Amino acid sequence: MSRRSVVRRLLHRFAGDRGAATAEYAVATMAAVGFAGLLVVILRGDEVRGILTDLVRNALTVG
Repeated sequence: MSRRSVVRRLLHRFAGDRGAATAEYAVATMAAVGFAGLLVVILRGDEVRGILTDLVRNALTVG
């Protein structure tokens, strides 16, 4: 088998994977966006806002 035929066979074998990495990045990006959206919804609640405000006040209180 010649080197050229081996290269052709390898290129043909891996040609189907084109764009797979891009698709994986797209899925991971969409998952991150969904998680960020969920965090925004949770942190906008009055109860969570009060907890965070109290936490910051206690951290900044001297003495």
